[in-house]
Amino acid sequence: EDQDLLLAAAYVSDAQYNRNVPFETSPRAIRLYYFYNHWTMQVAIYFFICVDLSLALFEEPALFPLPFLATSIAEVLCLTAFFGRLVHFAKVTPQMVFWKDTKNICIMVTIALTLIDLIIYGSLEAVNIHSVRWSRALRPVFLINFPESRQIRRTFRSIRNTLPDILYVFLLFMFSVLMFSLMALKLFGDRGLRTVEGLPYFTNILEIAFELYVLVTTANSPDVMMPAYNFNWWYSLYFITYIIINTYIFMSVFLAVVYNNYRKHLKNEIRKLAYLKRHKMMEAFNILKVKVGTEFVVMEARWRRLARTVMPHISSPHLELLLRISDEGQKGHVDKMNFLRLADLLNIQVITMNIKRHPLEEWMPRVYQSSASLLVQRMVRHRIFVWVYDIIILINAIFIALDEKNPFISYAEWLFLSLYIIEILLKLYTYEPRAYFGKKQFWNWFDTLIIVAALVATVANTTIQSASKYNSQQVLDIVLILRILRLLRVIVSIQRFRLIVTTLINIGPTILTFGGLILVVYYVFAIIGMEAFHGKVRFFDPNFTTPDALVCGNPALKDSAFARDRYCKNNFNDLASSFIVLMELTVVNQWHILAGGFALVTHQAAKLYFISFHVVVVILIVNIFIAFILEAFFVAYSLEKSEVETAIERKIQELGVGIQEEEMHDGKLVDNMDVKDGGFSGDDGDNKRKALKGLYFRIASKKYRTVDALLQQMFESEIAPEDEGPPLDEILNFSPSDIYPKVPNFENSA
Repeated sequence: EDQDLLLAAAYVSDAQYNRNVPFETSPRAIRLYYFYNHWTMQVAIYFFICVDLSLALFEEPALFPLPFLATSIAEVLCLTAFFGRLVHFAKVTPQMVFWKDTKNICIMVTIALTLIDLIIYGSLEAVNIHSVRWSRALRPVFLINFPESRQIRRTFRSIRNTLPDILYVFLLFMFSVLMFSLMALKLFGDRGLRTVEGLPYFTNILEIAFELYVLVTTANSPDVMMPAYNFNWWYSLYFITYIIINTYIFMSVFLAVVYNNYRKHLKNEIRKLAYLKRHKMMEAFNILKVKVGTEFVVMEARWRRLARTVMPHISSPHLELLLRISDEGQKGHVDKMNFLRLADLLNIQVITMNIKRHPLEEWMPRVYQSSASLLVQRMVRHRIFVWVYDIIILINAIFIALDEKNPFISYAEWLFLSLYIIEILLKLYTYEPRAYFGKKQFWNWFDTLIIVAALVATVANTTIQSASKYNSQQVLDIVLILRILRLLRVIVSIQRFRLIVTTLINIGPTILTFGGLILVVYYVFAIIGMEAFHGKVRFFDPNFTTPDALVCGNPALKDSAFARDRYCKNNFNDLASSFIVLMELTVVNQWHILAGGFALVTHQAAKLYFISFHVVVVILIVNIFIAFILEAFFVAYSLEKSEVETAIERKIQELGVGIQEEEMHDGKLVDNMDVKDGGFSGDDGDNKRKALKGLYFRIASKKYRTVDALLQQMFESEIAPEDEGPPLDEILNFSPSDIYPKVPNFENSA
């Protein structure tokens, strides 16, 4: 029975966290699987991934040089950890599944190639022969292919699925660029025109194609047009036509194609996740079910043990609340339909709260409950109190923008500081202090820290100005900037803005996924750039006027725009500098100057490196990011509570232990805390309230839910509760074409 419970709990846990790892069901494999999913193991593997990626900071070309022996030992340790994690994974999954999984093959091949590269590079270094560490570009494979990184893999799948459709648009776009290049060669090649630098204008087809590609990004506009425009204003029509077709039409088509494919494949992924979750819950139900009368159910005792096994730290009141929702009729068992909701119930954050009495109410009850004291408390709790201080913050922002040397402005800062201190003291008088500084009370902590820092810095500024080595004005400037950040509180207090801010908070975790994607792409391009360009461009102090300093340490850059603009610090001489250059390329402003400079110090073919980066990052990844932002806002604006959340809220209100989220903002401030275990007892409301001993519950705010969870919620609402879904093999082979009609008409297209 214990083994069945562990197996069922593993299925429920997988459904809760959307894991899709096929594992063996033997007792030993189940225990190994629990250990595999333990948070300490996941933290350890991410630690070794971070160490492995950061080795590029210490290897030649290095920001912080270390001996090759030290970095190679660290890399071997990381590879050992990766191999151990892979062996652990092999112990919990069936052998056929393990060897068919391309992720595992990729990890093993990368480990083998890295070891071979280490041996070859170390052997050549021993005889003073410099070689290339080509395996460093493969290090992001470990970040992508471990099961913990499924979000990053999903983003890469979105890119891979988008490539076939975007390829045809890209080829048509390149055909257009080449057509205009040929036209430019015929129009301007024989005119004898010259650029500002005195070079021939549009006489080489490859140079023309590159300049026109750059023009699509507007980085060289209008410079590239000026020689022809100065010669004859009619030639401006050529460039205007080119920009309209390639910059505005083709770039918009790229976004449309990327968004359409991203949305299509995202819905397919979400559909697959939803059915896999339903499949896991069905497996758990089939393990624990018993027949009562004519239907199969899970007994209450086993349901309790299951929930405890999946979430060991769940409090007894929270568990009782979930049981009341799952067993509405108090029959002593949970039916199939309610059991399938268990993963969703555990995923919804129900906050257990305890309303505390204010310390002053305990120490001086007569004074604290006096009419004057109650009047102050009502004033502080009133919405107008918040509005008044919002206006004060706005006025303070205006005063900060004025001249601080004016004595009136200086004294006004003391007035505003006093008002802010009074606000905090009044709130601490009205609200219970531990509740005011609760875990979720971000703005209270933010305001208090800003005001305390401003008070300390202002006092320090007026008392120790005579200290020669202490620049108090710099500290004060930082505090003033932080004080301006209080304007964010004004924005959040406006309902229309709050939805946008909530959406930004929702997309935060998924933005981190895109951050991982960008890190992978940047890392690969940075390693390639360091191997190709390191040492070709050197940075000198701006005060240096030697010939080498004027050409960034390379004579090939003499009289180039790269050297004239003093771009010497934009180099690939270490990992940090490489990342900064890649960030500048992502912004695309002046990227052709960077590309031209590195082409001069190596070969004109080096421009392909910069064009490839632009295509991958700016055209593909940035457009996918825009598609995600669009989808996130559409979801946020159309979101409603799920059926499971509604059921929880209804039960909380039936039991008379509910506090609405709106009451939390300006009224009762309660501390989110773990409470003593204690179940519900009694039938009427008074007995329930006495049994709860001051406990209250509420659903956590929408801002704590990710966009992926919201999208999955929307799709699951379309699945009938009794629908068990298709077989597992069919789920794993879902295709986006199954969702959309083969011959669309107006209705099904809409």
